[in-house]
Amino acid sequence: MTDVPGISPLPYTFLGPEGTFTESALLLVPAAADAQRVPSTNAASALSMVRRGEAFAAMLPIENSIEGGVPATLDAISNGVELRILHEVVVPVSFVLVAKDGVRLEDITDVGTHPHAWAQTRDWFGEHLPHAAHVATNSTAAAAYELLGAAPTFQGAVCASLVAQRTGLKVLAAGIEDNTGAVTRFVLVGGSEFLPEPTGADKTTLSIPLPEDRPGALMDILEQFASRGVNLSRIESRPTGQFLGHYNFSIDVDGHIRDARVADAVRGLRRVSPGIRFLGSYPRADQQAPLIRPYDSDEVFAEADAWVQSLLR
Repeated sequence: MTDVPGISPLPYTFLGPEGTFTESALLLVPAAADAQRVPSTNAASALSMVRRGEAFAAMLPIENSIEGGVPATLDAISNGVELRILHEVVVPVSFVLVAKDGVRLEDITDVGTHPHAWAQTRDWFGEHLPHAAHVATNSTAAAAYELLGAAPTFQGAVCASLVAQRTGLKVLAAGIEDNTGAVTRFVLVGGSEFLPEPTGADKTTLSIPLPEDRPGALMDILEQFASRGVNLSRIESRPTGQFLGHYNFSIDVDGHIRDARVADAVRGLRRVSPGIRFLGSYPRADQQAPLIRPYDSDEVFAEADAWVQSLLR
């Protein structure tokens, strides 16, 4: 595996259209800021571009501080040809309510936006527009652009202020998010041949199918981390679609696959769940180094391996 290259001749793709929070996240990646950027309609199509070699990497939302994981991204990255997360970006999220000129706040009965954005503004609408109904769209920006069409199915849209500026739509209300500290985490996903070098403040993402539905099955998975001092920063279950009760566990852990404790945990997981999928090790956005117990350090793992080898000799 190789480290992530610099500017690629291939374009980068992102969850579009233009002006989404996802594009804002992509612009924070130095190599992508000067590269060609192509919007995709959804997570699956964005990752398909990468798998077909039509894009170098795709920027997608994977987790929100209010709503948790983004199912479309978690499912798309966990299935199909293997890919790797190369980078993560955390973006503060603030919303505006926009409409065409001449539309007043009291005229709005239907509001278009992404379901996560609606969940993050539900209290505001409950207070100011309690009878407004939500119309789901692929993204917040898509809702704004639909308002510019010939026959939109709603009168207002919740989006980022950047979209309001680009479209010229009228801002009826700003800062309508219910939690002012809300953030969304985005990941840049590229080919499986790339593996960013360890920085000392890294994160590893795994997709682990539950081998069988029995008492203690999940404990067998979690024990691989606990016994090696590997901290979990996120764990979510997603149905595999095979049959009821069959799940994948999407997990983020503190550390890099090149860290001895993480590598040893992944070896153990491979024994417990042979269908495990390694989705990448990459620098943490917050640059926070993990707390490592003295007996879980790389040096102690190396010493233990050397001791066992001496016994075999």
